[in-house]
Amino acid sequence: MLAINGGTPVRNKFLPYGKQVIDEDDIKSVVNILNGDYLTTGPTVSEFEKKVADYVGSKYAVAVSNGTAALHIACLSAGIKEDDEVITTPMTFAASANCILYCGAKPVFVDIDKETYNIDVNEIEKKITHKTKAIIPVHFTGQSVDLDPILELAKKYNLIVIEDAAHALGTKYKGKFIGSISDMTEFSFHPVKTVTTAEGGIITTNRKDLYEKLILFRTHGITRNTEFMENKDEGPWYYEQIDLGYNYRITDLQCALGITQMDKLDGFIKRRKELVGMYNEYLSKIDGVIIQKEGEFSDTSRHLYIMKLDLDKFKVGRKEIFEALFAENIGVNVHYLPVYLHPYYKNLDYKKGLCPNAEELYNSMITLPLYPGMSNDDFYDVINAVNKVLGYYRK
Repeated sequence: MLAINGGTPVRNKFLPYGKQVIDEDDIKSVVNILNGDYLTTGPTVSEFEKKVADYVGSKYAVAVSNGTAALHIACLSAGIKEDDEVITTPMTFAASANCILYCGAKPVFVDIDKETYNIDVNEIEKKITHKTKAIIPVHFTGQSVDLDPILELAKKYNLIVIEDAAHALGTKYKGKFIGSISDMTEFSFHPVKTVTTAEGGIITTNRKDLYEKLILFRTHGITRNTEFMENKDEGPWYYEQIDLGYNYRITDLQCALGITQMDKLDGFIKRRKELVGMYNEYLSKIDGVIIQKEGEFSDTSRHLYIMKLDLDKFKVGRKEIFEALFAENIGVNVHYLPVYLHPYYKNLDYKKGLCPNAEELYNSMITLPLYPGMSNDDFYDVINAVNKVLGYYRK
């Protein structure tokens, strides 16, 4: 793929859309575990869970192998089962809906707000039926959903709220950290997220009953807690499987990395906010670029930066603009194809046109690079490439 007119790209080296930031403290922490007694199911897991719980202000946290596993055990702990319905957004990674299907339930998609790109809270109640068991709002790009109306609906209809905060570690809603508000909240620690454990996820909750279920579902449904056993006096070696759980354990290696990453979280958030502010300043001046609106209630630790295009102002479509930016060595991406448009979901009888706002956003958006390790020079390379490409294709 050649740059515009076969010319020299803006950058010599490819700039990814997201990337982990690892330093010597991270490396040392992992090496210490390799030299220690426990590689998995050891004390570092509990230490990491406490670190996350203390940060967000929750009573409990259960760390697992990845964010999808976290969502799955949250749904299981909520009692979601066959023939239930769960409301969520289509503008998300497939895991937000797949976790519902894993339980035999049906995802019910509510369209997004045109300006914030989060679930339209004014449309949720219209989709609630006698089968509805839970709501899974997604803090898309890291911006908080307006939670109060959702929590009011949950109380009115006796529903569980499971926040998908894979993008939103460090985000606050009306001054309170995401992770301390609803029944359960999931975070992801994939390498492109705010902090990383390589792969990993966690569920936070303030409810002891849900915490006990999450612990069970993480490890095969097996317990050593005599409070839950049938045979209580077998001996100190004894354990029982009391439910059908999964092997969703996270390792001490991953949690050691997570602990030192959490120490840098505030710095990561600060740099992300700086870059978002710079993007907003420059891109708001470009004709044909639309900036994602942020609700006043959200103090956002931004995970993704979305550039929406007014395609009527350009001679080509999103695909050509995307490819031209890629040829400039700018690692753009698209987040996301609305979940129900994936072939698997279409085979479940979800139809195109179900959520028109989400479909319109998908057809006109491009994700620009955003991660704490980006330098100002990297940022200006992105801006220069955007100016070059959009200027070339402008009508």
